[in-house]
Amino acid sequence: MEAQPNNPLHGVKLAEILDFLVDKHGWTALGDRINIRCFTHDPSIKSSLKFLRKTPWARLKVEELYLKSVKK
Repeated sequence: MEAQPNNPLHGVKLAEILDFLVDKHGWTALGDRINIRCFTHDPSIKSSLKFLRKTPWARLKVEELYLKSVKK
């Protein structure tokens, strides 16, 4: 596997990102920051992962929030 030193998300799974954000912010705050239905209406890890894998714009927002949260 090729090394990706400039990619901070290399080796981090989407499930790990979502777990981190839920632990740090909670579902309510995630829904406030990223207004997508899988965070605001009956949220779960499984449904959120399913949606984020199919929706690139939403995944990008989640990854950006993760990077901002990790730096703090």
